[in-house]
Amino acid sequence: MTAHLAAVVLAAGLSRRMGQPKMTLPWGTTTVIGQVVKTLHEGGVKPVVVVTGGGRAAVEAALAQTAARCVFNPRHTDDSMLTSLQCGLAALDEAVAAALVVLGDQPQMEGATLNALRAAYRGAQTPLIVPSFQMRRGHPWLLDRSLWGEAERAAAAALTLRQFLQAQQAAIHYVTVESASVLQDLDTPEDYRQQTNSLASP
Repeated sequence: MTAHLAAVVLAAGLSRRMGQPKMTLPWGTTTVIGQVVKTLHEGGVKPVVVVTGGGRAAVEAALAQTAARCVFNPRHTDDSMLTSLQCGLAALDEAVAAALVVLGDQPQMEGATLNALRAAYRGAQTPLIVPSFQMRRGHPWLLDRSLWGEAERAAAAALTLRQFLQAQQAAIHYVTVESASVLQDLDTPEDYRQQTNSLASP
């Protein structure tokens, strides 16, 4: 299975638990969302569509010097990542056969994970590839175009991403990875402190 692979980055949340817009928090020499986009670009994934909502102007400014394309989710206050996924998929052209579904607050994402997902997609002949670390499902995951309509229907039914994956369980091919980064995101100030402290450690 070969494909023109794109990425949809879900970055429309309201950051309620963080208490401030988390996508533009500092991360190394860039920002949280900047690091996510950088990892995708360095991994050869393009185009990259970033779905914005809360903190839209700041996210767009943070990505102004990148090749990422920002699209706005007018339903972002619903707190549904599936509506953001729907917006992102709709922004991709017909040449795209599959999309990486990426969390905007996962700057720990590694290029090796992207390569593993891509390799599995080429060989697995299944439309949904999900990384697994110690039997726990993580992100990003890879969604073939054949399931994009199912994602749209799930968004219309107000399902969560988790519920969508559960409904598509038979289509999932799990890829075992050796890095806990697939489980890590930044929901709270404590998450951010721990991860940035880890980033600063030699």
